[in-house]
Amino acid sequence: MNDGEAPQRPDSFFAMVGGHRTFTTLVDTFYAGVADDEYLIAMYPEGHELDGAKHRLQTFLEQYFGGPTTYQEERGHPRLRMRHFPFPVTPKARDHWLQHMRAAMDAIALPPMYDAVMWDYFQRAATAMLNTPDEHDAPPPAGPRLL
Repeated sequence: MNDGEAPQRPDSFFAMVGGHRTFTTLVDTFYAGVADDEYLIAMYPEGHELDGAKHRLQTFLEQYFGGPTTYQEERGHPRLRMRHFPFPVTPKARDHWLQHMRAAMDAIALPPMYDAVMWDYFQRAATAMLNTPDEHDAPPPAGPRLL
């Protein structure tokens, strides 16, 4: 164990990119951008209280990239499309999400190989969440929690 974190496989992607600390920085930076984005923040029923969303995203990403299985233990199978279905995920919402995730990726400054792996996942996952092809200028309505 290291600094109170759950044990991790040293050969996991999670460990190779810096473990819990890296994902904390990634998620904190991402949600700082979301909090200032009027279009995206409207999708969060908690408004600017994003602690729950941050925890869910961080535990999901840590698990996805080979870290602790906290997300599964707390929430079960991720079922990302189902969990995002109540929200009109438009191309505009995807693009805003990716803009903030790219800024967060730049903040953690991973070596190019690791950056490419994560960025590829984020682009594919964000596109897979699209469920509303029509673009509207108004922010999407608030609904159930994301992730």
